[in-house]
Amino acid sequence: MNRYLSSVRSLWLRLRLNEIGPLVSMAACGLFAWAFIALAGEVLEGETHAFDSVVLLALRNPHNLADPIGPGWLEESARDFTGLGGYAILTLLTAAAVAYLLMAGKRAAALLVLASVVGGALLSAGLKLGFERPRPDLVPHATRVYTASFPSGHAMLSAITYLTLGALLARMEKSRRIKAFIMGLAIALTLLVGASRVYLGVHWPSDVLAGWAVGAAWASLCWFVALQLQRKGQVERPGETSLPPEADRT
Repeated sequence: MNRYLSSVRSLWLRLRLNEIGPLVSMAACGLFAWAFIALAGEVLEGETHAFDSVVLLALRNPHNLADPIGPGWLEESARDFTGLGGYAILTLLTAAAVAYLLMAGKRAAALLVLASVVGGALLSAGLKLGFERPRPDLVPHATRVYTASFPSGHAMLSAITYLTLGALLARMEKSRRIKAFIMGLAIALTLLVGASRVYLGVHWPSDVLAGWAVGAAWASLCWFVALQLQRKGQVERPGETSLPPEADRT
């Protein structure tokens, strides 16, 4: 028993779980992963269908299910918001972030961002193929869709991209208020993208909740890895650069 406890304590310290950053990131990963698994089980058993249907119908004109509730500008705004989670926008944003980090000499951080987003995209595709849940047929779709429904790729990839980039930018700031603003903005963008998918009728609400959960779990896991690599000097600390001093002055 003592040997077992000693091994657990050694692993705990090796993973730096006695420090607030690694502990919070790993706890968040476990919590969001558990939420996704629990929700996926409910979806497979059909337990979410009543909830999904009520929410979708509540967002439509009862006299015309092709018409989302609210003024016309709200529907157009929803299309704009949903575009923020599209593959084209997220690819462009990721490429710009990676290019910036490379030019700033933060090569390891650039690789981490790229691995986080590309890995998340592959995970999203794999989950969609595994579940193969059909898109909602309860209301007409207000935008085009091409893949399976569960989990929402827009919700998942926006969570991964915006939360990862938000955490990276927050590390560069000393002010807690600015850190909170950056992370709050990242979370708000993630929520807007996911909510727009339900409003436009292209996802069941449970698809979006699952996308948020698995996306946040993946982002938390990537952040945990970043903190481990940072301790070993394989990822730069805030303000550090991989460029030689003479390159920094050019």
